[in-house]
Amino acid sequence: MELTYADYLALEKLLDLQVPRSDPAEHDEILFIVIHQTYELWFKQLLHELDKVEEDLESNQLYGAIHTIKRMRMVMKTLVGQLDILETMTPLSFVSFRDRLETASGFQSYQFRELEFRLGSKRESMVSFHPEGTPGHEKVLAAFQRPTIIDHIYLFLEKNGAAIPDDLLNRDVTLPSAADERVQEEILRLYKERPDISILFELLTDFDEGLQEWRYRHVKLAERTIGDKLGTAGSLGVEFLKKSLFKPIFPDLWAIRCKM
Repeated sequence: MELTYADYLALEKLLDLQVPRSDPAEHDEILFIVIHQTYELWFKQLLHELDKVEEDLESNQLYGAIHTIKRMRMVMKTLVGQLDILETMTPLSFVSFRDRLETASGFQSYQFRELEFRLGSKRESMVSFHPEGTPGHEKVLAAFQRPTIIDHIYLFLEKNGAAIPDDLLNRDVTLPSAADERVQEEILRLYKERPDISILFELLTDFDEGLQEWRYRHVKLAERTIGDKLGTAGSLGVEFLKKSLFKPIFPDLWAIRCKM
């Protein structure tokens, strides 16, 4: 039997995964499920691309890293755009099926937690949202304990003549990444001396800006939908989400703007 489009994409399984819990099914619950399942697929893709970026940086393949970061930037733009679709759901529409979520919460997205950790936004307290025995626990824990993309960038910069201090090259990778003036001086120098590497810096900044935009849009979506209510599963809702706003992944790339 010849391979078909439906077989290759496992469409029958895929299209059976959208199962509303409201009975009779509320119209917008399908939209809510589709959007969030799509987010999880894009998170999977971002983690896949992040593997490639880290490999490229480790092997000093600048243009490979540039190509992949470009793709990651476009995925992030798509994530932001999907919020426009979700915002067509009114607060009353969401309330009509919100109680069916019971203890399910976006805070339990282990793929997004993996992504956050691997991008350097590490908070040990967030591991507790994925306790032992829950889906994704081992992946989240592994992401918390492994080097971040920042650590790979440090090594890449050192291979390209940057003086990266030993305390950063050998830092505790379970700690969140932070700005460092010594790194900023080297980045600024490379901006002026290596226009090829400056392309990578700008794409990393683009991706960072896209993630911050997605966080902001996510907060405003939650605020216009549930106001100051607690999130599902007792999560802190909008006020918790606001704490993550405008925190860059690559603070050194933002800090040097006033020095150019």
